[in-house]
Amino acid sequence: MSEKNSFRLPANRKPGHRFNWVGRIGLAIILFWAVVAVAGPWLTPYPVGKIVDWDYFSPMSSAFWMGTDYLGRDIFSRVLMGARYTVGISLAAVTLACTGGIIFGMVAAVIGGWFDIILSRLLDAFNGIPSLLFGLVVVAAVGSSIPVLVLTLAVVYLPGSYRFARALAVNINTMDFVTVARARGERTPYLILREILPNILGPVLADLGLRFVFIVLVLSGLSFLGLGVQPPNADWGALVRENIEGLSLGAPAVIFPSIAIATLTISVNMFIDNLPSKIRDRSE
Repeated sequence: MSEKNSFRLPANRKPGHRFNWVGRIGLAIILFWAVVAVAGPWLTPYPVGKIVDWDYFSPMSSAFWMGTDYLGRDIFSRVLMGARYTVGISLAAVTLACTGGIIFGMVAAVIGGWFDIILSRLLDAFNGIPSLLFGLVVVAAVGSSIPVLVLTLAVVYLPGSYRFARALAVNINTMDFVTVARARGERTPYLILREILPNILGPVLADLGLRFVFIVLVLSGLSFLGLGVQPPNADWGALVRENIEGLSLGAPAVIFPSIAIATLTISVNMFIDNLPSKIRDRSE
C-alpha cells in the first residue's frame, strides 16, 4: 500500500468519534422537538384554547391535521405548544438536578470525611422515596406551577445524579495524576475542574440524557393525574388525560400526544445508547 493511501481517514473522522445511523436518527428527532418547542407559538394554526370545531373528537382532516379534542380544540396546535412545556420543564429540571448532583458528587469525593458521609446519607434518604409519590405530595401541598414542577423534579433526581457522579469521582480521585496534583499543592477547585471533571464528563452526559427521559415520564405522569401543567395550557401528559375518553373511539386526540411522548423518550435513548465510544467511555 502506498504512503498516500495509508492516511485516508482524517483525524476528526476516527471511528471512535462518529455516530452510527441509529444515533443520528435519535439526534434528528431530538432536534426536531427542540425546534418545535422553541418555534411552537409561530407554527400553531389556531389559538391553543380556542374552540374551532363544534364536533368533539373529530377525525383528521385538511383543516385539523390531528383532529380535535373533547372540546373541539385543534390537537395539532396543542401538541405543538405542549412540546414547549414538556421539553422546557424537563430540560430545566434535568439541568438543575445534574448540575447540582455533579458538583456535590465531585466535592464530596475530593473532600471526603464527615462532609461526604453526611451529604451521602442525607441524599440517600431522598432516594428511598418513589419519585412519582414525592412529586404528588409536593405538588398537591404547594400547588402546581411551572417553577414548582421544575424544582420538584430537580430535587427528585438530584440524589441519583449525585451518587453516579460521586462514584466516578472517587475512582478518579485515587489516580496517580490527582495524587501528583495534590502533592503540588493544588487546591480543591483545581482538582475538581481540571483533573476530575474532564475525566467523568462523558459518562455524566450519558446519565443526563437518561435522567431527562425519566423526568419526561414523571412529568407526564403528574400531568395525567391532573397535577402538572394547568389548563388552558397543557403538556403532552395533560393532553392524554384530557382526551382519554376518546381512546375507545380511536380518536387522534389521545393518540398523537402519546406518540409525541414515545418519540421523544425513545429518541433520547437511541442517542445515548449510540454515543461515540470516545464520548461514552471517556471524554477527551
